[in-house]
Amino acid sequence: MRLRIILLAVAISSMILVSFLVPLALLLRTFQEDRAISAATVQAQLLAPLVATLDRHDLEGAVKLMNAQQPSPRVTVFLPDGTQLGEQATSSSLGVQLASRKSESLTDSVHGGTEVLVAVSGLAHNGTNGTAVIRTFVPSAQLTHGVLRAWLVLGGVGLGLVAVSVIVSAQLARSLVRPLRALAQASEALAAGDLSARAPFEGAPEIRKVSLGLNRLAVRIGELLAHERETVADLSHRLRTPLTALRIDAESLRDEEEMARVIAGVDDVSRLVNEIIREARRPTEAGGDAGCDVAGVVAARTAFWRPLAEDQYRRMTVDLPGWRMPVLVSAQDMAACLDVLLENVFAHTPEGTAFSVRVSARARGGAWLVVADDGPGFSHPDPVRRGLSSGGSTGLGLDIVQRVAEASGGTMTLGRSPAGGAAVTVGLGPAARVQQPPRRHIRTRPNLPGRRLRAGQDPQLAAELTAWSAISGRDTGPGQ
Repeated sequence: MRLRIILLAVAISSMILVSFLVPLALLLRTFQEDRAISAATVQAQLLAPLVATLDRHDLEGAVKLMNAQQPSPRVTVFLPDGTQLGEQATSSSLGVQLASRKSESLTDSVHGGTEVLVAVSGLAHNGTNGTAVIRTFVPSAQLTHGVLRAWLVLGGVGLGLVAVSVIVSAQLARSLVRPLRALAQASEALAAGDLSARAPFEGAPEIRKVSLGLNRLAVRIGELLAHERETVADLSHRLRTPLTALRIDAESLRDEEEMARVIAGVDDVSRLVNEIIREARRPTEAGGDAGCDVAGVVAARTAFWRPLAEDQYRRMTVDLPGWRMPVLVSAQDMAACLDVLLENVFAHTPEGTAFSVRVSARARGGAWLVVADDGPGFSHPDPVRRGLSSGGSTGLGLDIVQRVAEASGGTMTLGRSPAGGAAVTVGLGPAARVQQPPRRHIRTRPNLPGRRLRAGQDPQLAAELTAWSAISGRDTGPGQ
């Protein structure tokens, strides 16, 4: 915009200067020509009385003296008998013949300049009256003397005015563009999630009005988000009362194993409620710096889900790369995304249905997460519609996955697995991370049906569960 304003000012000033300077330059040239011709005419008219009164000898001396005093223009006198006095010139030119024949003064353009002819009639020549012609020749250099210098001065003045217009328009454009640039930066910061960003109240009245509207919008968005967080936190907090009652009822059970199992479930729900409250009260961050190692998170969460897969005789295959893959998704969101996909497999496919989880690198950075099963596939033509589910669930799972993928700059694609079941491909955007040591390639073998693994029985599983606990802050103890 700044460049366009400068170009517009240059174009307008150039048109104005051209419209004034070009006629002025032509006028200067015409004025110089008229001045040179007028000077030659005056010189010839001053010599005319001498031609009529002096004899030939005295007239010749006067002409020589005049030519000696003024080198230019040169004077020639054509007497009636054909004699020339002064500067030698041809008497056969059309102008000289016309002036001599008609006894008229005239101006004629010839090769190399312009000649001014003044006719002096009534002179005696061989007993008859004749006409003498005084010729004053003005060369072309005299006609254009000083014109080029005047044009150069005009050109310099024009360039100076254009430069001044560029400087003035640049300052004007800066005063206009600077508040617009600040306004754009504030809007980008708001779009990135920084609700504290404000546009400066400066610039033209229209720009100040837009800045005021954007600042009011930011304040209103902050108020709505704060109200939504508090509402979610309040609703979640209300769940503590029935959970407390449920825990009291569980503690009254006589069967200790059943009591421990019910209390563990209640504790899990309580932790989830507390996490929802903390997440709802957490201020919105300006985004862009959160990230995690998708391979590590997937390794931990698949280890968490493996015992359930073994209980249901599901063949579970996990294929992970041998290096870290930082993506622009927090560890909690990544875990929640994978949990949703695996929960859909367990909830919407019959027991014994095999499934696979695969993580691979994207060509433009980031990672691909593919969860595929051998089940019946998607029964609804648009399973991503929020709040819509044909399986009796809330219909929010795939919508959550899609939002996580899009927030990282990726996509989510639904399709069919090679076995004809459902396949969900999640593209995750890259995150700038410091290069870390490579991790070993993990390709887990399919679990054996009916073999239930516990963290205490498998050291590798215990290590992965411990790593997941450190990443997500969740309790992933045995039997959860």
